[in-house]
Amino acid sequence: FSVAVAVARGQVLQEPFAQTLEGTGINISCSHPKIQTNDWIHWYRQLPGRGPEFVGSANKGFKELPDILGQLSISADRHSSALWLRRPRRGDAAVYYCALG
Repeated sequence: FSVAVAVARGQVLQEPFAQTLEGTGINISCSHPKIQTNDWIHWYRQLPGRGPEFVGSANKGFKELPDILGQLSISADRHSSALWLRRPRRGDAAVYYCALG
């Protein structure tokens, strides 16, 4: 089943589609080569039939996201980030977005 679908928007670029098996971890990546010094990377997801919800944000390193059993990681040069879902369930199937701000 599909766990993650992502789209390109302005200053960020994401893979158009990703899928995994229930319980099998998945990495959702985002490229943002034009990130500015003061920008933070924010992640959101939109479940079917619902509005977007905030997942987490960071500006460097790693951040644990206990609410979704995942982790947000930022590359050393800050030009890319990734959202790792450790044990995705069917309820995690959504559109995942990253944004700068």
